[in-house]
Amino acid sequence: MILTNPISASEVGTLWLTYQEKTLIMRILEYFIKKADDDEARNILGGLWQELHYYVLEIEKIFKQQGVAIPAGFKKEDVNLEAPKLFDNGFDIMFLRILKEVSMGMYTINMNMAYNDDVMQIYEGLTTVTHKIYKLATLFLLQKGILTLPPKVTMPKTTEFIESKKYMSGFNPFNSKRAINDIELGFLHHGIESNNIGMQLMSGFAQCAQNKEVRKYFEKGKELAKKQIKIFQGILLDNDIQISATSGSTVTTSTTAPFSDKLMMHCVTYLNGFCIVGNSFGTFFTLRNDISLKITLLAKDIYFYGQEGIEIMIKHGWFEEPPQTEDRNKLINNN
Repeated sequence: MILTNPISASEVGTLWLTYQEKTLIMRILEYFIKKADDDEARNILGGLWQELHYYVLEIEKIFKQQGVAIPAGFKKEDVNLEAPKLFDNGFDIMFLRILKEVSMGMYTINMNMAYNDDVMQIYEGLTTVTHKIYKLATLFLLQKGILTLPPKVTMPKTTEFIESKKYMSGFNPFNSKRAINDIELGFLHHGIESNNIGMQLMSGFAQCAQNKEVRKYFEKGKELAKKQIKIFQGILLDNDIQISATSGSTVTTSTTAPFSDKLMMHCVTYLNGFCIVGNSFGTFFTLRNDISLKITLLAKDIYFYGQEGIEIMIKHGWFEEPPQTEDRNKLINNN
């Protein structure tokens, strides 16, 4: 078969990643929909499932047209719809909001590597869906009093310019540290908010994981989330800023796993990547060097934690191999 509109290697790779992520999210949504007590929350979750189902089929269609093997992804056996509630009090929409933050970043990168019109239409459509669901989730959580707003500050009345490199100083014990600026405050608040949700997620995953090694990994992730919260809150308290961002949820006492260990491990891997990118972004725009260093050291911890997770998944045969280029040396040597 001669393809009239072949896709590139980068497009195969990004579509493969998107397929993995979307099938994972669909399994999570199926469980949350089944356990939802709030009709509005169920409608948000169900609406997203319908949208993702359409784009998963579109990706499968492109793969079939291009002669690409359909990825295994995540299937019905990766979710237990009969498992009791593992999370309560709005965690489903809080976690959905975090997943949509991850998706926003992925689509930006994927669109940058897309050249085929059909592929670009998929990412354009998914981006629109993500923005819509993120807004619906945010408004829902605010209306329910679950989501905490960032602190209010005095509005600037004049325009100022930085006059000295001391603005960046945070290490010198003989100089007083400047107050954090609004950009830094925003990143710190977001870090506390997302790690609160991560801490709850890790707690729930740890108490229901089937594999002992996986349980220990999630427990380690919970401690890493707590470490980040403590550091970010400490910076804010040093600046006389009290923040009360919470996960807005509770973990139930259920020890029955709603998801396979494979799915939970992959879910944490996606969140690790999101956290590293977010910390890198925050470091670049944080101008006080003591804060930048703390965020950088945390990124190192997250990176090695993520690598440990990938090793566990490979060990247990849970990490599907991405499409790859031809190994020319192997082909030559086998000839």
